[in-house]
Amino acid sequence: MDLSFTPEEIAFRDEVRAFFADEYPADIREKVNRGIRLDKDDHVRWQKILAQHGYMGVNWPVEYGGTGWSPVQKYLFSIEMANANAPDVVPFGVNMVGPVIYSYGNEAQKQRFLPDILESNVWWCQGYSEPGAGSDLASLKTMAVRDGDHYVINGTKTWTTLGQHAEWIFLLARTNTDVARRQEGISFILADMSTPGITVRPIITIEGGHEVNEVHFEDARVPVENLVGEEGRGWTYGKVLLQHERTNIAGVARSKYRLARLKELASSSQHGAKPLMEQATFRGKLVATEVALKALEYTDLRTLAAVATGKAPGPESSILKIKGTEMQQRLDTLYMEAAGYYALPYVPDQFTLDAADDDVVVDSSEPTTALRYFNYRKASIYGGSNEIQKNIIAKHVLGL
Repeated sequence: MDLSFTPEEIAFRDEVRAFFADEYPADIREKVNRGIRLDKDDHVRWQKILAQHGYMGVNWPVEYGGTGWSPVQKYLFSIEMANANAPDVVPFGVNMVGPVIYSYGNEAQKQRFLPDILESNVWWCQGYSEPGAGSDLASLKTMAVRDGDHYVINGTKTWTTLGQHAEWIFLLARTNTDVARRQEGISFILADMSTPGITVRPIITIEGGHEVNEVHFEDARVPVENLVGEEGRGWTYGKVLLQHERTNIAGVARSKYRLARLKELASSSQHGAKPLMEQATFRGKLVATEVALKALEYTDLRTLAAVATGKAPGPESSILKIKGTEMQQRLDTLYMEAAGYYALPYVPDQFTLDAADDDVVVDSSEPTTALRYFNYRKASIYGGSNEIQKNIIAKHVLGL
């Protein structure tokens, strides 16, 4: 694959690079570099800056406010964003529900929801997984029963990332139980989180963070006008969303940035010890990781090219999801090895802007090495477990 760039593409890269140098707020940059969790206001403020410069809706059609960028421009933007160590866009609105609404929603829904998604005026969360329906999503039990102009929704969604911040949720719910296949009779519904009967309960993850939640629906009445597309076609719409999600999960640009930082760390002397790069075993692991990441990058570029033609990501999104999350976990393990005993778990609260001290971290871009390692064990599960992705590849690519 030819990765040489035209003068126009180089000019675009330089424009994006200057944007991150000039417009990336210093206080958010400091938090990210120190490994301090961003709050909702940080994310919203940063995304509004992106929107003001026309940098949101990277994959959206131009007619709905998208960038109209070529695959190369999307690639260059992701690389520059990662190299600036800038926060990724929270995906639930712009990368997930947005494409479903502009693809399958009616005109009223497009006008009502899409502008606010692009401008980060509304925070969305995802209602897919349930306590008994994760990778086997077709077994979901949440019911939406039609009652006049409303659906009455009952059930529980789990692992709802950042649901504590959300004003709206998009969910899959069963609207018909008299079906031949479990995938039928499922609908895609949008719900206001302030609706009576919707409650959010936190789930504290292994590294001590409040990132995910359970969302409970108890006789929650949602207007029928919030049904996206046709009743009973939610499984089809949800699959398109998951394909976009799995492609984004790959995180190639971020992994390239982390690998470059790891090579810098391994090439320097830490606390009087010899550089890790002088150890043949560790150096071999880095080389093997870099080769695998380059192969993943080419697959990502081919997928971007397909999306640019108007196609949704196909089964290659499953390949990206598997290899991308394996790569993230592989890098986490190498960072743990590089940090040695400095990666021992600690109390996350010590890393606040008031308490953070450069002397207590090994690498300012990875001050929470152990916490990230623990947290990202989930990467091979969310978005559809890697085992399920292998089944998809076997069916749709190999024909098994």
